[in-house]
Amino acid sequence: MTELALKREINLEHILLRELIHRINNEFSSLIGAVSRTAARSVNHEVKVALAHIIELLSHYAELHRALQMPENDTHIDAAAYLENLCQSISRSKLDGMKIDLVLTASPLRLPSEGCWRLGMIVYELVTNAARHAFGNGKGEIRVEIARARRSVECRVTDNGSAPAIVQRGRGLRIVDELVKGLDGRIYQKFGHTGSRSILTFPYHAEPQRGEDRRKEIVQVSRKRRHSRFTATSDGSAANAAAAARSRAISTDQQPHPRRSPQRRTTKSRA
Repeated sequence: MTELALKREINLEHILLRELIHRINNEFSSLIGAVSRTAARSVNHEVKVALAHIIELLSHYAELHRALQMPENDTHIDAAAYLENLCQSISRSKLDGMKIDLVLTASPLRLPSEGCWRLGMIVYELVTNAARHAFGNGKGEIRVEIARARRSVECRVTDNGSAPAIVQRGRGLRIVDELVKGLDGRIYQKFGHTGSRSILTFPYHAEPQRGEDRRKEIVQVSRKRRHSRFTATSDGSAANAAAAARSRAISTDQQPHPRRSPQRRTTKSRA
């Protein structure tokens, strides 16, 4: 296959993937709207509250889906901000109900957008894999750390759960292996009864900016936290539908929806 033909095939794959993402976003919006209409027709307050919670969960899954979608433009973005948005979405949609805390430690780091997307897919697979298999009682902590060391980037995903020393590599870990190849990187993994860790390293290609900020931020994205200084970006469709749906779900009932008290987001910085 010639280079031109290969480039055309890759472009076609990207177009088809973006079309699939667009359809899934629309389906999320339609589903949220359907649940909202059902809640609005109900005269039972408990049913309204239950459906409002379902709408909220669906909106969190829609946010996670958008956080994982392929970037539109070939540019450089801050991997720390990207991963914080992703980890917030993972926590809200998957980990909150399991009482698993997710902690991100990240240094400001600009990476090509497609490389950042691949990194996010790897982090997503490793975090969700740990959540499914490492915590029998559903409680624990997963940590994600990323930093640059000269001409390479290192990303660690660790947990304090329990896993057999020898793990059969299922579909998720095989996906991770392919994504690592796309970054020209390598991954080391060790599993055990006192915790597991995965260490990803890949080349750093971007030029460091003048006066680059070397601070490290420790961001706890836990089951207790619902508000963040950074807001997840969206195309507005599912997010706006979810916000309107949550309002409609309880507006026809005179009793107020029991609101969760907002928790503060803790960020520690070091110069």
